Amino acid sequence: MSVSADALYKMSDVELLTAYVEARRQFVEKKFARDTQRARLEWLRAKMFVGSPGGVTERNMAIDVSEEIARKGQELREMTRELDLLKVDVDVIGIVIRSRGAPALVAAQAEDAVQGDAEREGH
Repeated sequence: MSVSADALYKMSDVELLTAYVEARRQFVEKKFARDTQRARLEWLRAKMFVGSPGGVTERNMAIDVSEEIARKGQELREMTRELDLLKVDVDVIGIVIRSRGAPALVAAQAEDAVQGDAEREGH
């Protein structure tokens, strides 16, 4: 979504809420895809660790230099960047809605903020 803040502010309430719902839907879909990819990467790392000969250090080094793991890690970082950009769109639409005096989304935004902080901290 590449709608400017001015264009969002000029939208009717119905259009604005529709844009918000659509942006949230896209965010949730991309977050699910990113989390699924993250879990697959962790599973692949664990599988490689268990299947590799040698001690812990040698196993970890083999995983760290694996091209497949590196490629999947890069894909995961790109997915995270796209997810962050979509979250910005959702937040901008939420700001416009709140500036119009709609307090109903404040609780949902607070929940997202708490969840986002926990993700960034790695919990």
